[in-house]
Amino acid sequence: MKVMHIHFGKEGGAERFFVNLVNALHDRGVEQRVLIRPDRSWRKDIEGSATVYEGVFRRISLSRFLLQWRMRRILRDFRPDVIMAWQLRASRFMPAYMDAMRISRLGDYPEHLGYYTNVETLVCITPDMAAKVRELGWKRGIEVIANFTRAIPVAAIARKEMQTPADAFVVVGMGRFVKRKGFDGLIRAVNKVDGAHLWLVGDGPERERLEALTDELGLRDRVRFAGWQTNAYGYLAAGDVFVINSSHEPLGNVCFEGWGAGKATISARAEGPSWVMTDEVDALMVDCGDDEGLANAIRRLRDDPELRERLSAGGRETLRTRFSEQAITDAYLELFSRGAAQR
Repeated sequence: MKVMHIHFGKEGGAERFFVNLVNALHDRGVEQRVLIRPDRSWRKDIEGSATVYEGVFRRISLSRFLLQWRMRRILRDFRPDVIMAWQLRASRFMPAYMDAMRISRLGDYPEHLGYYTNVETLVCITPDMAAKVRELGWKRGIEVIANFTRAIPVAAIARKEMQTPADAFVVVGMGRFVKRKGFDGLIRAVNKVDGAHLWLVGDGPERERLEALTDELGLRDRVRFAGWQTNAYGYLAAGDVFVINSSHEPLGNVCFEGWGAGKATISARAEGPSWVMTDEVDALMVDCGDDEGLANAIRRLRDDPELRERLSAGGRETLRTRFSEQAITDAYLELFSRGAAQR
């Protein structure tokens, strides 16, 4: 089986899953080539599993035509069984190459279907996303295949690296700093919990506003900004609780990474977490935008070590039974095989 991936993303959970899947498919004997943007920090994490090409795709520019010419040469030499585009921009670049199955993997809800002209099958990461795509009028193939994480417990970073007391109760939030991730609400909730410290692992356009809110609330002694970390698991390992506070979260790797690191998880009832997680079984669920409810959930976990352990165990069991690497990789391989057999 030969797979060509097109991925023009930057940094974030979608990129972590891309790295995970490329490596998992390599472990299962799939020959792969990937086209990515230059200077990606995670390129080194896939170089052992795929031949890597770099290029920049812009809608109206000479680079677009040069990249199309380069893609034709790659396809002629590689002759893939499957071409897999990741997200909107890569889907727009999908070639009309009829000798391969053409798949787009959706990491979010599309606003329209105009980017998928040359796509045969859309892979949606939740059933709700698949239903919304059908409502938009998609008549071709749809598959629902979730994510998995390769997160495993690792050595915790030293808390002194984050200027945090060794005995503090540490809440960890992780992701791209954009409004829908709800990091402002997480800061406000931590402000309501005596003694709780917050580590925010990530970066993005909202960072300046989040730092200003931290100063406004007088929380500089309890909130730490770790910046973007290619491998954030050491930070998760050093924390006590992992929080997802998104108002909109289709199904990022973030839904699984706290569990993979063995941490009790709190999540807002966004789309993806509501499908993945079960309240009081593998997570504590709160309403989106409910700062007080989030603060209460943090207090419960701060004051109840047994509850933290029960939720951590529940998360590990959910990963094992519903979202294991083997199950998700098997689903992709089965899809690829069906597509190849139709050629």
